[in-house]
Amino acid sequence: MRVVFKTSYNRDIDLHEHGQSRGKIALLAAIMIALPFLVGDYYLAEAANTLIWALAGMGLMVAVGHTGQVSLGHAAFLAIGAYADSALMNAGLPFVISFPVAGLITGLFGALIAVPAVRMSGIYLAIATLAVFAIVEELVILLEPITGGVGGIMAPSITILGISFDRYGALDHFYWLCLAIVALVTWGYANLMRSPTGRSFLAVRDSEVSARALGINVTRTRALAFGLSSGVTGLAGALMGHYIGFFNYELFSIFISINLLLVVTIGGLGFIQGAFLGAILITAVPQLISIMRDNLVSVGIDLSGIPGLDTMIFSLILIGFIIYEPTGLYGRWLKIRTWFEIFPLARKDMFRRQKSYLKTERMR
Repeated sequence: MRVVFKTSYNRDIDLHEHGQSRGKIALLAAIMIALPFLVGDYYLAEAANTLIWALAGMGLMVAVGHTGQVSLGHAAFLAIGAYADSALMNAGLPFVISFPVAGLITGLFGALIAVPAVRMSGIYLAIATLAVFAIVEELVILLEPITGGVGGIMAPSITILGISFDRYGALDHFYWLCLAIVALVTWGYANLMRSPTGRSFLAVRDSEVSARALGINVTRTRALAFGLSSGVTGLAGALMGHYIGFFNYELFSIFISINLLLVVTIGGLGFIQGAFLGAILITAVPQLISIMRDNLVSVGIDLSGIPGLDTMIFSLILIGFIIYEPTGLYGRWLKIRTWFEIFPLARKDMFRRQKSYLKTERMR
């Protein structure tokens, strides 16, 4: 078990607990940067897709994992980000301007929606976000001059300082662009959670009554968290639009919102690392199912006629995690790591199941 000896207050606010942690992050970053030289285009495209899902997962994690606000309509914010970025680029703005503006537009829209919506909680908030998703879907069709309506819209190619970042023409450049954006957002997210604002998010998540007793404006905090969540999700939507190339409103269906919930739930609620683990799972499982189908066909078993096989497997995985490991993949990794750190002093009931946080509905 590693014991960190702190000699200054700066160590308490350091993002990394010790030098070994900083070294692991540097090694991981080096591997990710070198990935285009190590794998082919197919796997590199899947890696870029995983990064985009991880970015969207971090957006939803702010609302669900760190403030306890259940959302079933985050696909709407993906759509707003994608359409806003493509529309601004079609109007003549470069990507370096249209991309952050698309995130800002999505965040402001989410904050405006959150002002009345965050006064609700639980299933009522989930239904409200689902209604927002339906409204955005209709708006996309009505704003046909901007969004292309039912026909859809083409995401323009990305060019920065004369360098192409096109998804199909320069896949390695597009991957590095996604990696840089995800790394920057992750760094900002990690620092946000160590700030007073991030601690207020956690206080509201754990107990609204206690948060009010500490002088925290619960409504404003939840609206701010929802706006930040929407903005980050909008950035992921903009990248997703460029990844797909051509899209319409059908791309951002309710199943995308469900998959986002799978990302944060299976990955680990309340952990930034959980967004990445969930994104890896959500993108890897369909590929594993395809490989399994091909291998079974070679031995005379054809599963292509089974509709909804992917959804069924995802549902079984989600049910299994809820029953046996509610803390998700990252929670399981923490338990395994702790067991090895304190071995042979580990006890059988050391990791007895407990709630990840206490959420009270008592307002009186």
